Amino acid sequence: MLRYVLDLGGVAVFAISGVASARRAGLDLFGILVIAVITAIGGGTLRDLLLGRRPVFWIEDASYLAVIALAAAVALLYARWWSPPTQLLRLADTGGLALFTISGTQTALGQGIGWHAAIIMGLLSGCAGGILRDVLCGEVPYLLRREVYATAALAGAGLYVLLLRLGGPEQVAALLAMASIAVVRLVTLWRNWHLPAFSVAGDGGG
Repeated sequence: MLRYVLDLGGVAVFAISGVASARRAGLDLFGILVIAVITAIGGGTLRDLLLGRRPVFWIEDASYLAVIALAAAVALLYARWWSPPTQLLRLADTGGLALFTISGTQTALGQGIGWHAAIIMGLLSGCAGGILRDVLCGEVPYLLRREVYATAALAGAGLYVLLLRLGGPEQVAALLAMASIAVVRLVTLWRNWHLPAFSVAGDGGG
């Protein structure tokens, strides 16, 4: 039940972040809805395809598409009269990252694969939809920026697996892992902390 709630929550908040990105890119209504759907289910779809799950989760359960449509409609109605604050959009994206990363890790573990592969599936679930969103909207994906994004997801998925292997309750492990992703992401945004950039000796032009 918890996994299902996490999935629905993840698609809702990612759909909202997709609407926001599509509006910034100046897309029409159809384009906004397409981006909302891709952002919301892109990561989970890739996860299911790699795990060989058939049918893919949103094909089997239409509730996911209904939640996406509802979340997108609410976001569009809000944006019609008010401009969503940047902090709110980042909060929505952070919530989606935390929810989908742990949900994806849970799903992978439920398929009986190893913990190392489950962590990667969690990372893909949390980040792939956002990557597709950013590419289609003409932005550099968060995953390729210096922001602590994929690193936070990777650490959270790893913490979840570690807590389970230590014998912790699944729900407690999931909540703690999601909280860790959100806290790391938000603190690094607040403090403007970044991962170090790679440089080559001799850089500096000439």
